[in-house]
Amino acid sequence: MRKLLMASAATLGALLATTGGALAQPVKPVAPGTIVVHLNGYLQFSIGDIGSSYNTDGADKLNPVTSDGDARLYSGFDAETLSGVAYGAQIELRTSTSDAGVAAQNKTGTAGTSGDEAIYVKRAYGYIGTPEAGFVRLGQGDSAFTLMQTGVIEAFGDGAQLNTDGGIFSAVPSSATPGNFIFADASALYATSKVVYLTPVIAGFSGGFGYEPSSNGLKEGYADCANGTTVSSATASVCSSESASNFTADQGKRRKNTIDAAVEYSVKSMGFVTKLSAGYLHGAPIAYDGAPGALGTSDLHYGYDDLSVYEIGGQTTFAGLTLGADVKGGATEDSFAFKPKGARDGLTYIVGATYVLGPYVLGGNFYDGQTSGAYIPGSKTIGKTLEEYGAALGGNYVVGKDLSLFVQYEYGYKHQIGEYLHNKAQFQAISTGATFKW
Repeated sequence: MRKLLMASAATLGALLATTGGALAQPVKPVAPGTIVVHLNGYLQFSIGDIGSSYNTDGADKLNPVTSDGDARLYSGFDAETLSGVAYGAQIELRTSTSDAGVAAQNKTGTAGTSGDEAIYVKRAYGYIGTPEAGFVRLGQGDSAFTLMQTGVIEAFGDGAQLNTDGGIFSAVPSSATPGNFIFADASALYATSKVVYLTPVIAGFSGGFGYEPSSNGLKEGYADCANGTTVSSATASVCSSESASNFTADQGKRRKNTIDAAVEYSVKSMGFVTKLSAGYLHGAPIAYDGAPGALGTSDLHYGYDDLSVYEIGGQTTFAGLTLGADVKGGATEDSFAFKPKGARDGLTYIVGATYVLGPYVLGGNFYDGQTSGAYIPGSKTIGKTLEEYGAALGGNYVVGKDLSLFVQYEYGYKHQIGEYLHNKAQFQAISTGATFKW
């Protein structure tokens, strides 16, 4: 039995480094006075069949059979001084998207040509600290609200299900995909530059907090910002340090002075490994100093509420079975966007489970949420609530610690009066593929 449980733990570990899992690279202990350089990677390929409300929308029709995938590189180093201070850096590189229908890519393609394919930085941060004093992270990466989220079970199938930008879910028409803010491992939160402090573990408790001055990443928003003024394009501003803008494209998207805090409690008892978490996230939208929009037709009439989201979650593992649940709510839209003043708050939950037996993994999750969606206070044509839910089932055969084969089924639904085809949209997809990691 002990050998089987050890194999099960290794199996789950092989899955956790996939798209939705532990991409916040952990500190790797090294010997005092040494440095270890690493170049890890991730490659996933999937092929499947998609059906949705928008497969035959308009003149264009989608081929239901498609393939998708993703490739990422994780480079960095871990080191420790002779006095026991650990430090290091991590950089995550990804491939971007491009126009369709051509195999070759270039750097500056236009619509109808070979598109735009590039390698870009998603996470890039350094850390310094000790297990006794805690660790400080500096740069573009996950903060405490994301790192300490518990109960969101994704370690099965392609590792992310309805929270992916590389699996088959990415190929579903966006009008048919439900969104949600149940997943805190979202780029709207982790792809921004910040300072994060993570406490040591004391009697099972650990915590953390972070501060993000703006919702820009490294070197983002400094293309043309001089003499305290902003040199802007016709549709959006470019200055990172703005606290106000009269460009409508900035509103409801750009943040300032975002803070978050979270705590986690972990305990092992009678063969159970249990984790509980609670967190809070707050951020302010940059102000709007242009002309107000018309009532009911623009969310610039009243402006936006501050981003204010709480999280409570928990999970427990026993003999290869993991059960988890998580709830999030507050003043937010999907993807942690700002909601218009006067619109309803968001509320969402997820339940999930995995069972690991040797090299086999079975898992599933279901989430449901409500936000204001496309509703703007004063509108008489759009319903006040967007209802969204999604479910996924998947299985894996872990060939080795660096290779997992999977099959997965996903379903999503959303409904809001005045939106989509007949006020609702849905999709389902089944896929199979392989995940390589090293």
